[in-house]
Amino acid sequence: MGKLVSTIFVTLDGVYQAPGGPQEDTRGGFQHGGWSFPYGDDDFGRFINEVFDGVGAFLLGRRTYDIFASFWPKVTDPADPVAGKLNALPKYVASSTLTAPDWAGTTVVSGDLAKEVTVLKERTDGELQVHGSGALVGSLLALDLVDTLHLLTFPVVLGTGLRLFTEGAVPTAFRHVGGRVTAAGVSIQTYDFAGRPEYGSYELPDNG
Repeated sequence: MGKLVSTIFVTLDGVYQAPGGPQEDTRGGFQHGGWSFPYGDDDFGRFINEVFDGVGAFLLGRRTYDIFASFWPKVTDPADPVAGKLNALPKYVASSTLTAPDWAGTTVVSGDLAKEVTVLKERTDGELQVHGSGALVGSLLALDLVDTLHLLTFPVVLGTGLRLFTEGAVPTAFRHVGGRVTAAGVSIQTYDFAGRPEYGSYELPDNG
């Protein structure tokens, strides 16, 4: 059975919207698209290549899928560490509106998310990877379906935009299993799902 692994970019104030370009996602009048670009150094590239080394299949939200499908099929070098995997391996897109995807190897997931993703994990040899797809990641976290979270925090505050963790998110604990900071200042931290949070108090005990 494969693991579901999420890799997502966020700002210091938790925004995940449109990291890759100005027109990537302008919902809500968002004007800060492309905020991750200045930090894309060699350290960052090495980590991304490492992530793609472990992939067996991809699970994407509709918006991220459309962004990827408009670019990566044009990168035809099978030796490219990202494009080679994206173009060759199975891709599943969670959508209730997409009916006829053009990108080869794509299957639409439109039923019960918990059941369908559980089946995908069971039949994936390697990691079932989610890239970006913030809304989908939120849903998967609420269903306890994310095994590992690669959270890349970029040293920038935007003040507006869609946040990964919003009011009402399911309380969830994680175990830190690795991390590094790139030369450009991106904090790359990896967490495994650890169930529900535990609570305590720093108050001194009452000895009567």
